[in-house]
Amino acid sequence: MFWLHFTLRRFIKFHLKNGCRILNIDLKKLSFVKGFLDEEEAQRLFDLTLVSSRLAPCLEIGSYCGKSAVFLGTACRENNAVLFSVDHHTGSEEQQPGQEYFDPDLLDEKTGKIDTLRLFRKTINDFNLDKTVVPVIGRSEIIGRVWQTPLGLLFIDGSHAYESVLNDYEIWARHILPGGYLVFHDIFPDPAHGGQAPYLVYKQAVSSGQYDVLPLFKSLGALKKKN
Repeated sequence: MFWLHFTLRRFIKFHLKNGCRILNIDLKKLSFVKGFLDEEEAQRLFDLTLVSSRLAPCLEIGSYCGKSAVFLGTACRENNAVLFSVDHHTGSEEQQPGQEYFDPDLLDEKTGKIDTLRLFRKTINDFNLDKTVVPVIGRSEIIGRVWQTPLGLLFIDGSHAYESVLNDYEIWARHILPGGYLVFHDIFPDPAHGGQAPYLVYKQAVSSGQYDVLPLFKSLGALKKKN
């Protein structure tokens, strides 16, 4: 437990021009939030969101149980901004019963379906982000049909099937303002390290010429929209 708290302390800090400020995040609660976000990647997301949320609201595709929303949302709160968190909350393909990332704790016994919404809402409540994080419940391709709000940052971390990642990129990236960020999770140039769908779509975004490419940070691929 000491090791866990030490590592968590490392990445809930962010550096300002004149020093370092500690964020008000409950470490014990955070350690029990389900999710797949690496600690250092969480810090990187926070840093990008802290800058981009000054431009416009931010949006993530793929909420799961809210771990990424804690970091994105806390950064947005620093700027009195808003994070929209889009998810249908019935689990992606790999989280269904019998699949690699199935978690029986997330199975609704009455419906026989995955339900992450109750845990997502609990996370948002536990971290006092109710006035910052707005759950948008539904499929991103449907919500995206009518979306009009410009975005400072788009974090794509929903379904990792190629068609789904491509749809998320094509539907949502056009709303990013110049100077804003497009961020993909689970970017693995080497197939031995992970699935290739997010990486293939990330490469399409790079080749579009619309973005300045930031160095890969572990499995985060971040692109900055050109002016």
